[in-house]
Amino acid sequence: MAHLRELRNRLVIALLALVAGIVVGFIFFDPIWTFVTDPYCDLPASRVLREEECTFAIRGVFDAFLVNLKVAAMFALVVSSPVWLYQIWAFVTPGLYRNEKRYSISFLALAIPLFLAGAALAYFIMDTGLAILLGFAPDNAVPLLEMDEYLSYALVMIIIFGVSFELPLLMVFLNVIGVLPHATVAKHRRMVIFIMFLFAALATPSTDPFSMIALAIPMVVLFALAEGFMYLRDRRRPKGDDFSHLSDDEASSLDDGASSLGETTPVGEPAPIDSRTADTDLTR
Repeated sequence: MAHLRELRNRLVIALLALVAGIVVGFIFFDPIWTFVTDPYCDLPASRVLREEECTFAIRGVFDAFLVNLKVAAMFALVVSSPVWLYQIWAFVTPGLYRNEKRYSISFLALAIPLFLAGAALAYFIMDTGLAILLGFAPDNAVPLLEMDEYLSYALVMIIIFGVSFELPLLMVFLNVIGVLPHATVAKHRRMVIFIMFLFAALATPSTDPFSMIALAIPMVVLFALAEGFMYLRDRRRPKGDDFSHLSDDEASSLDDGASSLGETTPVGEPAPIDSRTADTDLTR
């Protein structure tokens, strides 16, 4: 119950930060809307109906309000990312050892810029992805993009790119706490890179290869940096603290001669028995 109450408190704080960001997004809707729609408005397809003005389509009565809500939610998700990322980390930190908690500030300081970098990359490549997709339209077809559809595309791109940039940091975190050694990552390196390209192909909402490559290549670069960190850290770690270098059927080196009282007993000989302890045990 204590863990559930802690999770509830963390979720409430994160939701309050999102709500505050949504309120600010409603207030400053016009400049945010202009910034969000710039990737599409830079394309010639956005001025087919009106030569000097970027146009979108609205089909439903409530679409205008939903567009305002989505724009505000997108703004709140990015702006409040330091708050909800900290709440996630603060919920995990109590389960760590003392020597693992000292990395908390470093991981949190890296998680926020990585998420923002992924979101920024998604924003800057959206125009190219849209240009490739709209380029498949026939000459006699008029592209009429709906506002809700465009915002859904932009929101999914920002979330996927931002979260994907956090995966290498998760690898480093698992290595620091001793769950994921570098030997395991090096053994499956090719498979991990293949899975990254497959994930980029499936996760990106557009089907163009440019968006897939734009997501996969930074992930591979960050994966290489994370693997290099894991290699250097495992190399400095004493062999006695890490048995990942042993094969599955190889026994680890244990000191059979050391007793719990700090005295050494030759291997193969029974430990001396205290007569007083033995008498007490027999009496019991």
